[in-house]
Formats: sequence, structure tokens, C-alpha cells
Amino acid sequence: MKLDILAIAAHPDDVELGCAGTLLVHLRAGRKTGVIDLTRGELGTRGSAAQRDREAADASRVLGLSARENMGFADGFFENNREHQLKLITAIRRYQPEIVLTNAIEDRHSDHGRGSKLVSDSCFLAGLVKIETSDNGVRQGAWRPKAVYHFIQDRLLVPDLVVDVTDVWEQKLDSIRAYKTQFFDPNSEEPETHISKPDFLNFIEARALELGHSIGVKYGEGFTKERNLGVRNLFDLL
Repeated sequence: MKLDILAIAAHPDDVELGCAGTLLVHLRAGRKTGVIDLTRGELGTRGSAAQRDREAADASRVLGLSARENMGFADGFFENNREHQLKLITAIRRYQPEIVLTNAIEDRHSDHGRGSKLVSDSCFLAGLVKIETSDNGVRQGAWRPKAVYHFIQDRLLVPDLVVDVTDVWEQKLDSIRAYKTQFFDPNSEEPETHISKPDFLNFIEARALELGHSIGVKYGEGFTKERNLGVRNLFDLL
């Protein structure tokens, strides 16, 4: 299945927190979107890998994704090496995305920056014809996405572009809340974490308000780029 936009991130819920609004905006514009989670988030303090699987499926329905899969890499211990790159190259070639969205280039969680580099390197290598991969016994052709953008997560990075997600904000929140084990639940008996505190979603909204303000809208999601952006018409910019 060919996708227009493929979001690839280290943990289930990274995409929902970082770029769900952008996926929803493009879904409304008729684009096909998908997600690849690198790990099952099995080292997370709250919930289990099986629970995270179910929550990711619930979030996928909210986001209207055309595809979602999990690479099953080791949470906390996956590496940016040949073995992991070849597996991810196979997935990138399977979906042939025009645009890839991925983790922040650096962040509080070490998996985010490492996952970011793994995705960037794999996107480039997927375009090399002499790297041979097959999917279900069928040899794949080379494919390189036209652009890779990195969403902003815990640490505030200066964005190179901001997407207006005002019209889909409540739906983005619904996709985040699908991860019931991870975020605030007054009835939960599990240990409190950085993201399960009652005010964490207020922080997510505050970040979106700040980024939205920077482009003259209510809510925004920010991204950093790997190479210069180009437009054919200056009126394509807000």
C-alpha cells in the first residue's frame, strides 16, 4: 500500500503526541497516512506491551490510518545499525511514502534521538538500488522519500515549519487519550510518571498554543527539517 505520509517513531504514543494533528490535517485533504512504531514501549513504567498494542490500535482508528505496524525492536536498546536499517528499509520501500515524519533530533528520552537518526539513515539508504531487500518473497525496488521532517517532543526546539492543526485539535487529543495506561487516570494504582501527571496534557496544549501563535493560528505542530524547503508560489506560505 502506497502512503503519502508515513510517521515513524520510537514508541507507541510518540506520533500521537508529536504529529497526530498533521496526520489528521492531511487525512482530511484526502492523503493516505500510516504509522510505524519501532518498539512496543515495553520498558514503559505504566502498562504492558500488550496493552500498548491495543491502545495503538484504538489511536489508529481515531487517526483514520491506512496502515500501522510495529517493528518489534527492543525498547531502550535498539541500535542504528545494519540489521535495524535493513528491516526499516524494507518497510519504507513497502509503503513508498512521499514524506516521512519522525522523532525529534534530540530529546529527553534517548530512544527519540537514536530513533530519529535510524529513520533518517534508513530513508536515505532505501533509495540506493544496490541495497537489496524483499517483502514476502518479492524483490523490492529502491524508494527514497522526498522529505523527512522531525517533530518536536519534550524539549523545545526551534521549528523550521509549523502546521496549523487548529481544526483537528480535539481529535488529536482523542488519539492521545487512547493510551489510557500512559496518561493521567485518577483511578490508576500504577506509579506516577513524567507523562501521567495531571498537568501533562496542559503542557501539550501550551506548546501547541505557542507554536500556533508563531504563525497566527490557535494550535500548531512544529517540525525541524533536514534540507531546505522549496515552494513554487510564495502564497503557499501563511
